[in-house]
Amino acid sequence: MDMDEALQVFIVESRELLESMENALLNVGHEVDPAEAINAIFRCAHTIKGSAGLFGLDHIVGFTHVVESVLDEVRDGAVTLEEALVVLLLSCCDHLLGMTDALAEGQLDADPDTERAGAQLLAQLHAFLPAATGSGVVALHAEVELERIQAQDMDSDLWHISVRFGPLVLQNGMDPLSFLRYLSTIGRIAGIVPVFDTMPEADEMDPEQCYLGFEIAFDSKAERAAIEGVFEFVREDCTLHILAPHSRIEEYVKLIGMQPGGGARLGEILVRCGSVTQHELETALARQAGGGAAPLGEILVAGGTVPPVVVEAALARQKHVHEQRAQENRSVRVDADKLDLLINLVGELIIAGARIGAIGQKLGSLPLQEATSSLSGLVEDVRDAALELRMVKIGATFNRFQRVVHDVSREVGKDIGLLVLGEDAELDKTVVEKIGDPLMHLVRNAIDHGIEASAVRVQNGKPARGHVTLNAYHDSGSIVIEVKDDGGGLRKERILAKAIERGLVDPDRKLSDSEIFQLVFEPGFSTADQVTNLSGRGVGMDVVKRNIVALRGSVAIDSEEGVGTTVSVRLPLTLAIINGFQVQLGASVFVVPLDSVEECIELASEPGHDYTNLRGQVLPLVSLRELFGIEGARTRRESVVVVSYAGQRAGLIVDTLLGEFQTVIKPLGPMFAGARCVSGSTILGSGEVALIVDVAALFDKLTRHGPAQLAA
Repeated sequence: MDMDEALQVFIVESRELLESMENALLNVGHEVDPAEAINAIFRCAHTIKGSAGLFGLDHIVGFTHVVESVLDEVRDGAVTLEEALVVLLLSCCDHLLGMTDALAEGQLDADPDTERAGAQLLAQLHAFLPAATGSGVVALHAEVELERIQAQDMDSDLWHISVRFGPLVLQNGMDPLSFLRYLSTIGRIAGIVPVFDTMPEADEMDPEQCYLGFEIAFDSKAERAAIEGVFEFVREDCTLHILAPHSRIEEYVKLIGMQPGGGARLGEILVRCGSVTQHELETALARQAGGGAAPLGEILVAGGTVPPVVVEAALARQKHVHEQRAQENRSVRVDADKLDLLINLVGELIIAGARIGAIGQKLGSLPLQEATSSLSGLVEDVRDAALELRMVKIGATFNRFQRVVHDVSREVGKDIGLLVLGEDAELDKTVVEKIGDPLMHLVRNAIDHGIEASAVRVQNGKPARGHVTLNAYHDSGSIVIEVKDDGGGLRKERILAKAIERGLVDPDRKLSDSEIFQLVFEPGFSTADQVTNLSGRGVGMDVVKRNIVALRGSVAIDSEEGVGTTVSVRLPLTLAIINGFQVQLGASVFVVPLDSVEECIELASEPGHDYTNLRGQVLPLVSLRELFGIEGARTRRESVVVVSYAGQRAGLIVDTLLGEFQTVIKPLGPMFAGARCVSGSTILGSGEVALIVDVAALFDKLTRHGPAQLAA
């Protein structure tokens, strides 16, 4: 990995860490034991600071250092994490995200506007810090001074760090000194000696390889995990040993035996570094030499000796930890464009496989048909695996709304929390990206319009704190996302009166509750008494519905006055490839999404009736021939495909059933944007185009107009 690639990894991981930090800040007040959440927030800031230091991003390091110092005061109990500090830290997250976004655009240094904004935040942060702690900003461009100091000048409470960088560190774009610069931000390097024990002869040296190591006496109150975190980016390309303060001399002797430099050389370095005294080392090595048996000798312990097997066991444990770390790092980041390309190629493979299958049936070749059947099974497995790669949990999208609810509720002066359910539900990454804006508007609408002020809620016998709930679950091959609030609900009479006033509804027409609620999606429709920064202009809900319909989805509203409102958004799991069921009408072929198909039956309806009896239940019937205007004579025996959607069922009358078919969804061109009850097209094995029936739109028309008027 070169430096540019490493920087891109830093940008991606910083955004993820900032998102985690933001979520932890928003939820810390609701934790039974907030200590772990505070530690998680601190670790996020600490990791960003350390990673930024490796790239010399001083403006990010300096700002994050102060944030980290404040969080350290919170961890120690010197500062209470109250609402005002949470809001300030959230603003710091926004500032860090802005610097990260600027870095992604190629801006390596802070611009004047960013510096001014950061200075204002730093001034507020310093109010939470002792004067000595908050006054300085870490400078990382200064070179680390390689001082050699005597043991008598040392503080006995020191860490000892032994690090040998791997040969590929420089080729991977890492600077060994950058790790030392960052190490100096969490403590004082009291003594340091560079080591070149793996360096070959001059004529054998490779200028692109690293032969450098360090023995470091380190004065710090940091924990071992924090010190190890300094070397996180190079952990797999170095050998690292850390001895805690007040370690016994035998631990240093063990370290001598484990290093390739040998006992005398490393022992001398430890003395020069100041981690051990000359007398301690001589005594320990003398006892080791007296043991005589093993290459490493016997390691001293209090009051006796331990055989070399102890060192071997330590090495075995180290190897086990290394293997465990490698197992944990098996995940791979893949560019989204590469996944899209893979899905497109799989779609073309499905079309080609269908064509081969059609040729096999036409030729009547049994071996070719068997081979085609095997190929179809493999292609289906490849399709499922490829689609699985693009499936992501919706929880990440839901959690982003924690900040929205926090900020907007403060803006409107209400006490509102967010509840998240069903965050493990998965759907296509493309759908997740496109559903964010509609959900944003629905959540903001629930806060502004739906939930009452705390005083009104208490007066009505409700808890003072209102809640917006986001829920997701799978249903019949679709995912349903619910935005629910426990507010005052929609007032049907007011909505209907407004619609009649605007001429949207005939005054004599009787509407059901669901039809009245659907009126809020009309362009420009609003019942708000006044315009606010959030809503009231009638702009938004119509856009929400239009965006959802563009994703082949639907939206419905259920509300009870005084109890609350639930907006249900139903979306397909994927926009690329589905299992379809082919039907024929005259010479035309249509595809019905297989997830919507329940069963197929023979048409048994009396002439002129648009319904049939299906095991004691009334099943409305829709003639696809009439719906799509297919010409030609009907077949003598028509069939009915029973489909379901959002708890409703209907029967589609077709001429012929052709069976299941892997369907690659191809979007319709602008010329066909107004086509009714059609969501896309696909290419058959014969090369012909078949239209995909939009079951959601069909049920919407069926609910509004009934079977008899559907084709009108």
